Amino acid sequence: MSTANSRGSLMILASICLAALVLPMSFTGGAVARPAIGHELGGSAVQLTWITNAFMLTFGSLLMAAGALADQYGRKRLFCIGTALFTVTSFAQGFAPSVLTLDLLRALQGVAGAAALASGSAALAQEFEGHAQTRAFSMLGTTFGIGLAFGPLVSGLLIESLGWRSIFFATAALGALSMIFGLPRMRETRDPNATGLDWPGTLTFTGTLACFTFGVIQGPESGWDSPLVVGLLLASAALLVSFIKVENRVARPMLDLSLFRIPRFVGVQLLPIGTCYCYIVLVVILPLRFIGVEGMSEIEAGWMLLALSAPMLVVPILAATLARWISPGLLSGVGFVIAAVGLQWFSRLDSAASGTEMILPMLLIGVGAGLPWGLMDGLAISVVPKERAGMATGIFNTARVAGEGVALAIVSAILASLTQVYLLGAVDGDIAGLAGVAQQVAAGELVRAATLVPEIPRAILVASYLESFDVLLHILTGITLLSALAVFGFLSRPAPVSEASASLDLSR
Repeated sequence: MSTANSRGSLMILASICLAALVLPMSFTGGAVARPAIGHELGGSAVQLTWITNAFMLTFGSLLMAAGALADQYGRKRLFCIGTALFTVTSFAQGFAPSVLTLDLLRALQGVAGAAALASGSAALAQEFEGHAQTRAFSMLGTTFGIGLAFGPLVSGLLIESLGWRSIFFATAALGALSMIFGLPRMRETRDPNATGLDWPGTLTFTGTLACFTFGVIQGPESGWDSPLVVGLLLASAALLVSFIKVENRVARPMLDLSLFRIPRFVGVQLLPIGTCYCYIVLVVILPLRFIGVEGMSEIEAGWMLLALSAPMLVVPILAATLARWISPGLLSGVGFVIAAVGLQWFSRLDSAASGTEMILPMLLIGVGAGLPWGLMDGLAISVVPKERAGMATGIFNTARVAGEGVALAIVSAILASLTQVYLLGAVDGDIAGLAGVAQQVAAGELVRAATLVPEIPRAILVASYLESFDVLLHILTGITLLSALAVFGFLSRPAPVSEASASLDLSR
């Protein structure tokens, strides 16, 4: 490769890494900004929840569809469209006049993010080969880690100094830089065998996630037995059945369900599910606790979250190195056990615990989650035959991102429901609108909750949150330990030769 071509490839890598950096920053920035957005724009707890979930829902459900479109119409073209739309929607969010408008823009931004990431990753695979390709994708993963680790802190600094709208202007600027770096140097590539988008599969898959997420988020406020919630959950189940039937019939399905007959492939899909419940959900709900309940500023909350996220900059690299001598499945399972210990430690902290006392359990959670995090991308490809690696990667990335959105909806609903149960037992008589109050408390909006029910002392509202949060941590511990057992069962057997080679590549 000539020096000029090499420089061009590095600029393309920088462009795609910038796009990869801004995606987790958009995810974490929206979580840190939620209290400030609520104070300025108002909105119900459900509407505020959609600030994060709308982005994750469209992003996760359309990732595989975006990959198919990139193969057919060109990776460069879709990357251009995706990053341009991402930049425009980010800029527009800075002028959002209401939470509903912001929710809609966040959903559109998720569509753009899916297009940018899917086409950018495909373009990267065309630009690099062999070990250079492995290093390029390793750099892409590291960039994601940097965005997750420093996104809350950067968002906190921007909110404190310039207001919450500035975080969306900042992501718009990064999106524009990504286009400036990459588009002039990126070459157009397509898959000559592409047959187009699997529309029935895409629509039923997206509908399944949308109905389920909407139903779970609405459950605590409307009641789990309300016609709306029951109807949404039943519609989600019906769409899921339709999706499975569609994918089993079409010639080139969006999701090749036959891969799930491979036990080690099933084990790999459990890795992102486990990290969702022991790590990703905490990145969203802990800022709400630190700011709304503990009374920290956005900057202080960002610094605190570094204890959780900073291990993601180091531990995944260490895990890839250890995989030369230790089974990746064993390392991943041990990581989940470590994270479960950290979750239990956090739940044992006294209600008066200082921020310093929270740092060590959060570090332990981050270290534990970092072990499978550093191995699962390579495992996703290595546990299937080489000719099916592309489909396996698409399924894995979709399971990761869509799983994050579903996990956030479930955990938010659990916390709100637990808070409502606690409040029902702590107050005398019936209080109108208690479900909505519980939603506000679970979202860290104690000031707004107190104005809705001035007859309930603030101390009871705080206690209801902390008690519910501790129970939630016990539930997350159980899910994390079940993930560890499942990973030990599916991935503890010796890896095939092809997988061992892939593990060696990851450590380079």
